[in-house]
Amino acid sequence: MQSSQVTVAGIARAAETIDPVFLDSPQYLAEPLEEVTGARVVVKVETANPVRCFKGRGADFRLASTEPGSTVVCASAGNFGQGIAYAARERGVTAVVFVSAAVTDSKLARMRQLGADVRLVDGDFDGAKFAGSSFAEAEGHQFIEDGRDPAVSEGAGTIGLELARWPSPFDVVVLPLGNGALAAGVGRWVKAHSPETEIIAVSAAGAPAMHRSWHSGRVEHTDTVDTISEGVAVRLPIPEALRDMADVVDDVVLADDPATLRAMRALLASTGLVTEPAGALGLAAMLTDPGRFAGKLVATVLTGSNLPSARAADWLWGKD
Repeated sequence: MQSSQVTVAGIARAAETIDPVFLDSPQYLAEPLEEVTGARVVVKVETANPVRCFKGRGADFRLASTEPGSTVVCASAGNFGQGIAYAARERGVTAVVFVSAAVTDSKLARMRQLGADVRLVDGDFDGAKFAGSSFAEAEGHQFIEDGRDPAVSEGAGTIGLELARWPSPFDVVVLPLGNGALAAGVGRWVKAHSPETEIIAVSAAGAPAMHRSWHSGRVEHTDTVDTISEGVAVRLPIPEALRDMADVVDDVVLADDPATLRAMRALLASTGLVTEPAGALGLAAMLTDPGRFAGKLVATVLTGSNLPSARAADWLWGKD
């Protein structure tokens, strides 16, 4: 397997380049979570920025090298599209974002508010990705693929740089796993500075393609996905993402929807923080296998809080 294109030097450059509005997000010991996990849990809150998710970091670093006045194209489940839309507006670039017609209403509205030309595509995220890449090729525009482009992963890796400022090394860092940019970037920095820290990535049980691919060492597709964690609902893993994760991720685990709902509700009750389902996958993994984390210092990244308005109340306060 080829070596990763995601580098520590690239992450350091990203930290000097990315719009400060996305940097230095809150990170603190959420003491009440010890009661439900048995671990000392540090939360990294990536929801307190203009796009309410971590995706602005990678999007902005990638567009920092893009010529003003040009057009970029991406596909998104909603959050990466918001990051691209925000960075494009700030850097004088036109953004065309392809999304599934089933995209969350709040994500769709925000992409449009930020000035993106949003194209709705029947089917799922991977269908939107095919449509977007085909459009970019036909029109001669850059297609930016989350998980494939190393700059996007290096931007996400600045989260690892900030976590590494914690006074003592973490025993474990637990990360939601979608296309792989977050795991590749954070894992690259953390392993370079604290090699004994375990990096665990978490896929949704109803979207297990990345989980299967990482464990088998080859790309494995699934025909469908079935999960409330639509932000990580990947059917067709990206080979480059698996390569970039290979030497910095220690394990990939699954968390099902009931555990994810419990995690969302525990975060709200214990910290007052609201996340979308994908954003709570790290804690969901801890609730699924508490013995693995008991007594350890564990960091998890709350990656987004863009909930669908029609489901928010039920997910946060309803019953499974």
